[in-house]
Amino acid sequence: MRADARKNREHLLAVAGTAITEQGVDVSLRDIARRADVGLATLLRHFPTREALLDTLLRTKLDELTANAGALETFSSPVDALVSWLRDCVAWTTEYQGAIVLMAAAIEDTESALHASCVTVRAAGARLLTRAQAAGMARTDMDGADLFALVMALSWVGDQRSLAPRADHLFNIVASAILTSAPSNAAEEERDPRTHG
Repeated sequence: MRADARKNREHLLAVAGTAITEQGVDVSLRDIARRADVGLATLLRHFPTREALLDTLLRTKLDELTANAGALETFSSPVDALVSWLRDCVAWTTEYQGAIVLMAAAIEDTESALHASCVTVRAAGARLLTRAQAAGMARTDMDGADLFALVMALSWVGDQRSLAPRADHLFNIVASAILTSAPSNAAEEERDPRTHG
């Protein structure tokens, strides 16, 4: 790919990421093209369908989460690494409203362009969980598939306007249920549920 074409593609992905953050995964290609100040035909040359654009954008983010898991595994304590990665996953999937539905489908669909990245990110989370379990800091009656399902559940909560204000509180409850030892840097103090109406 030529340098100018690569630059245009990266610009379109950045604009699409912003649009999805604001409008969710159902945002139209026409709106993305307008925001990127290009014609729809230009966008379609790079991404012939909305699904192709979403696959590329989400796959890039999933690959970043996988890389982050590797860094955390190397430089953080088992508990801090697991909680930090879990928080990053939930924050990202909540930021891209509707992404969680695509990921939940892709993990079971071997034909999906997202399948490999979803499987890889699930495996990365499983390694962090196994590391915490080996250190006696996480419950042993769950596996990577359970952890991925909890990411899905917490992200779904964040997608619901009526529940979003409780998302951090619920994250802390779930993280505490996974762990048998609190994170050394105790990310955020749990809020008193009595303040949540």
